[in-house]
Formats: sequence, structure tokens, C-alpha cells
Amino acid sequence: MSNDWSAVNRTAPLEVISASLRRERERVGLSLSELAKRAGIAKSTLSMLEAGSGNPSVETLWALGVALGVPLSRLVDPPTTRVRVIRAGEGPAIYSERAHYTATLLASCPPGARRDVYHLALEPGAARESDPHMAGTVEHLVVSSGRMVAGPADEPVEIGVGDYLAYPGDQPHTCRALEPGTTGIMLVEHV
Repeated sequence: MSNDWSAVNRTAPLEVISASLRRERERVGLSLSELAKRAGIAKSTLSMLEAGSGNPSVETLWALGVALGVPLSRLVDPPTTRVRVIRAGEGPAIYSERAHYTATLLASCPPGARRDVYHLALEPGAARESDPHMAGTVEHLVVSSGRMVAGPADEPVEIGVGDYLAYPGDQPHTCRALEPGTTGIMLVEHV
């Protein structure tokens, strides 16, 4: 699967990411340099993203969300209407730069709620190793097809179709497909 955002139609539009990054950075009063430093990314990368160009990976966007104290969904999800339908194969997709892992945002936290819902698509190969998210984050995962190993980096669990797994998202965690075509639904609960 390509990590090139211009090669697919179902990605989080760069203009949404650009506006969201700028809005959230200004909300917390950080300079480009300070946010880049806190997120562990190059200032030039952040500058490109705020300008509406670049090729952000899920790792980059998660790091920015953690540095800003917001869920990743706030950076990639445009405002929605009351009724929302996302057809299979549509929705803002974010790709890993280190693994065959795609997270498609299905629902983000509206004001007052504390959860985001993603559809995951994984292929065997390198694991998606995640740095800790905001304190108190819990990830809930249900496997739709295939098998995977997921959970805390030091205690991953093998799960299959229909299995449910909950684990702390504020600790290092991992996700790796054991079969081609592995998919799942992940709910990220924020405090």
C-alpha cells in the first residue's frame, strides 16, 4: 500500500490538517519551533504541513496531537453534520511510515465526548509501534478479519475475528497483522 497521500482519494485532506494544526498550535500559544521540538519532528516538516503540503504519517500526526494535547482526530477530521455515513473504502485514512498499517477515522470526539473510532487495515510485516498517547488514553480493539498481535509493547496479545482487546494507550503499544487482509475497529478513549 502506498504511503503517498496524493496517490489515493480517501485521505485526510491536507487543507484540513493544515488548518487544524495552525488552529491548535495557536490555541495553546506555541511557536512552530516549540511545537516541532515537543513533537520530535523537524520545524521544516511542521512548516510544510501548516502550509498544506507534505506527506504526514500516522506517527507524525500522533506526535503532533500528543504535543498539542489533542486527539489525532482533531487534526484530520473536518466538521460534520448530524447524520454521517462513511462508505467502505472512504474516510480520512492515515498510513504508517514503518508498517503496513492504515487507520481510517470513522468518528471523532464531539464536544463533551471522549472517544474516536477508527477502521484499521493491516498486512503482515513490520509491527506498528506506537509511542504513548495522552495520559489516561485507553484503546479498545475488535478484530473484523484475520489475526493480529496487539496491546502493550511488553505484553502483546494474539487476537482473531470477533475478539476484543482493551489496553492502555498511554504506554508504548504495538499492532501487527498475522494474516493478509487483517482488519479491525479501534475505539480510542480519551480522558
